[in-house]
Amino acid sequence: MAAAATMATSGSARKRLLKEEDMTKVEFETSEEVDVTPTFDTMGLREDLLRGIYAYGFEKPSAIQQRAIKMLVLDEADEMLNKGFKEQIYDVYRYLPPATQVVLISATLPHEILEMTNKFMTDPIRILVKRDELTLEGIKQFFVAVEREEWKFDTLCDLYDTLTITQAVIFCNTKRKVDWLTEKMREANFTVSSMHGDMPQKERESIMKEFRSGASRVLISTDVWARGLDVPQVSLIINYDLPNNRELYIHRIGRSGRYGRKGVAINFVKNDDIRILRDIEQYYSTQIDEMPMNVADLI
Repeated sequence: MAAAATMATSGSARKRLLKEEDMTKVEFETSEEVDVTPTFDTMGLREDLLRGIYAYGFEKPSAIQQRAIKMLVLDEADEMLNKGFKEQIYDVYRYLPPATQVVLISATLPHEILEMTNKFMTDPIRILVKRDELTLEGIKQFFVAVEREEWKFDTLCDLYDTLTITQAVIFCNTKRKVDWLTEKMREANFTVSSMHGDMPQKERESIMKEFRSGASRVLISTDVWARGLDVPQVSLIINYDLPNNRELYIHRIGRSGRYGRKGVAINFVKNDDIRILRDIEQYYSTQIDEMPMNVADLI
């Protein structure tokens, strides 16, 4: 009986795994009274429900916990604000002891960051580091009109031989898209590496070591790679997805063509991305032309 139960459990686990793998192909049929909600965000749940059991007991630190907290460090503060965590940050600060040291680290100093320093800090010491001089100078920028999302993958496959002439980074907007694209490329027998913020630090360091050494030539990544990581050999950037905000554009493509080398950036543009592309052109006073057939000669 125990063996049978084990087999049954193993079988059901396999079925569950298969179901999870096939979730992208699932079609839902519901009655008129029932709506399918694809994500928790669209459900409009209260914040305490979204935090769930993982946050239970931590939203209001006990007196002992409060005494143990000596320092609050807010890293990438501008990115946290962009992702809508302003109220949550204020909630955390509200429960800290007055003597807690606050360290705020940010790549930029928008109005919201300055407002935060006024609320959190008393006579703060500012340490300003010379700006990383990213520029579009020397980078040839092109776009490929793909019309629909599903056409991007075939376009990327057509460009693969061009990618491996040099080292290339392909940017996606989400971790899920990075994982999906990496799997699709490998299934099609293309050699790629991938990296995003959910990977353990040790794994990311190993991937970057391979990429820097040239053992890996094509890296698929989220914007975790766009800030502060330099690989001089990279001279081709592909925006599989256009960035969510125009400031990220220069962080992405400014990584190519550094140290006097030539650089090329290729943007995949769907019909509904045209407005974003024009906004980027206007913001940077630049021109992004349609990709020529001889793009390999420009790298």
